[in-house]
Amino acid sequence: MELTSADFEGPLAQRGIGIIAPFDLALERELWRWAPLEVSFHLARTQYEPVTVSMAMAELVSEPRHLAEATRSVIGVEPEVVAYLCSSGSFIRGLTYEADLQAAIRAAGAPQAVTTSGALAEAVRELGLTRMSVITPYDAELTDKLHDFLGELDVTVLRSNHLGLGGGIWKVNYRTVAEMVIAADDPSAEAIFISCTNLPTYDIIAPLEQELGKPVLTANQLTVWACLGRMGLPMVGPGRWLRGVFQDDLEPPPLPQVPEPAAEPDPVTERDERTS
Repeated sequence: MELTSADFEGPLAQRGIGIIAPFDLALERELWRWAPLEVSFHLARTQYEPVTVSMAMAELVSEPRHLAEATRSVIGVEPEVVAYLCSSGSFIRGLTYEADLQAAIRAAGAPQAVTTSGALAEAVRELGLTRMSVITPYDAELTDKLHDFLGELDVTVLRSNHLGLGGGIWKVNYRTVAEMVIAADDPSAEAIFISCTNLPTYDIIAPLEQELGKPVLTANQLTVWACLGRMGLPMVGPGRWLRGVFQDDLEPPPLPQVPEPAAEPDPVTERDERTS
């Protein structure tokens, strides 16, 4: 067989996503599994801070000046979008601050910006979610901040489960995460959100969605999904309810029909009935 110049046209044209990661991120490999072959990720990290995973750490790694500096370090390779890949750092001060973080990234030269919690907000709106369960690897204080963020989106957190870890989150095994998800599920929850971009989730999403019959949304999944949506590209990998959301010719499957939470009994009415 004789080769011609047509056989050497080169690889698919590369399309880039800039990633601003917290200094302790150890799950870069998950990002690549979500994206089509032509997408490359270009990572920059926030500066190292000698603190445990906590409110203090979330505040330190989400300072706009750090995000601006990291953005400037990746725009040289012309990414189409730059994402701040951090759940707690982007939800800790609510929706207004999340918008400020996106603005800081764009002001530093990014053509488009995403944050993990902003992507969560987009998924909530796109799927019409109002009742969710959540799990986190954080302590109770930081987990409560996630509840507050979802509250701003008019989402009620029905059940919540957290690990209380101060570090080494990437070392948590799949079994632990899956057991937490199952324990946190509520029959009335329309979806479950697994927070933290450093918590392994990729291979358990599909079996959990099949078992529970509802969306299982994760931090890395949502971040890449939102980036690819801005690029007009489909998400690959697990997450059946998110597929096609940004594409005109595809529709995500309808959300499962879940019952409304049972109304709490009125203690005054109950007392009156007992004494009548």
